[in-house]
Amino acid sequence: MIWKRHLSLDELNATSQHTMVAHLGIHYTRLGDDLLEAEMPVDARTHQPFGLLHGGASAALAETLGSMAAFLMTRDGECVVGTELNVTHHRPVSQGKVRGVCQPLHLGRQSQSWEIVLFDEQGRRCCTCRLSTRVLG
Repeated sequence: MIWKRHLSLDELNATSQHTMVAHLGIHYTRLGDDLLEAEMPVDARTHQPFGLLHGGASAALAETLGSMAAFLMTRDGECVVGTELNVTHHRPVSQGKVRGVCQPLHLGRQSQSWEIVLFDEQGRRCCTCRLSTRVLG
């Protein structure tokens, strides 16, 4: 297991109360040895005006996953901030849920890089993201 902090899924989800994360319906679903997963509904909260998943909502899911994963890689007295987010959209999604899977690309003492891939309910890749973070402490 790569994580330096040990929180349960319930504890992770509790951190989202009264935030944009909760408003968008993002819910952490899996904390594996080296990955973090969450789901987000594709509905009126996350649609753009043409009835498809808004790219900004995809970016919000990606940054939520990457930022929480980055936090889990810090120790007491350290914090982490995002420095760059890159989002590439592959296919539209109009309903259901998307699932985000976050895994590390680089885990340094001062910087981290995370890949977050979003899948539709059929398991098709709909978005690929990369988040860079900086560890402060």
